[in-house]
Amino acid sequence: MSKEILEKAPPNPVIDDLTPPEIAEKTVKIGINKVGLKVQQTLALAFLAGVFISFGAMISTIVSTNGSALPYGINAWIKGLAFTLGLVLVLVAGGELFTGNMLIIMAFLEKKTSFSAMLRNWLLVYFGNFAGSLVMALLFALSKQYSFGGGAVGENLLRIAEAKSGHTFMSAFILGVLGNTFVCLAVWMAYSARTTFGKIAAVILPISAFVAGGLEHSVANMYFIPVALFVRWLNPDFVAKIGEFGGLTIARFLLHNLIPVTIGNMIGGLFFVGFFYWFTYLKKGKV
Repeated sequence: MSKEILEKAPPNPVIDDLTPPEIAEKTVKIGINKVGLKVQQTLALAFLAGVFISFGAMISTIVSTNGSALPYGINAWIKGLAFTLGLVLVLVAGGELFTGNMLIIMAFLEKKTSFSAMLRNWLLVYFGNFAGSLVMALLFALSKQYSFGGGAVGENLLRIAEAKSGHTFMSAFILGVLGNTFVCLAVWMAYSARTTFGKIAAVILPISAFVAGGLEHSVANMYFIPVALFVRWLNPDFVAKIGEFGGLTIARFLLHNLIPVTIGNMIGGLFFVGFFYWFTYLKKGKV
């Protein structure tokens, strides 16, 4: 190889994953970038994230249909593996996800952003996620996808939604704390990766574990329960053939799931991941 070619050749790319202290620094920079997005950018990316998480929830519902033929744990794990699609799309294709954005707390604790800017991001992203999820829930209901498999898919989504609406406030809250601890750990580890494959690999285990463990995720539930409500409203005869599903109401969706799960998600992401890693790697004056 000639000297001229060697001089023009690009340097060897760095492919080693980031260490935890390096991830902490990167997370702060990402948080600064997130709060610096314009309103329309934030809403658009949040809407897409709601759509992406709905895709994961949809395929998760389908692959777990008629899953009683498998041992419970195996069916739950397959369901979780399918759901990883949602976060992979958010992290690789690009999106703003409320639960993952709890890690912006590290930029705030480093005094790189204000509380108002952080709160503004969370509110916009939550609204955008909800909008994207509701649109997908309505579209899937209108498509009559629930009739697939001789109606088995519809029965599965109805039973999933009823179970999620049947939690006590405290149970939903704790499941939310644990659920977003896993999600933020997945995001944290994905930040360590320098390649698309690395990001995907980082997401698979924690997300499949959180779903298999029956934990709760507020954005996913913005799809799981509304899609069942839409099916119930649009085709009450179909639902009546399966059961009564009296627990599927807007009030139970909000009070027994979305509100407590959202609060739990915030605490899980803010405290058990964001604060702990900030305290460990970034807090000034530590011993």
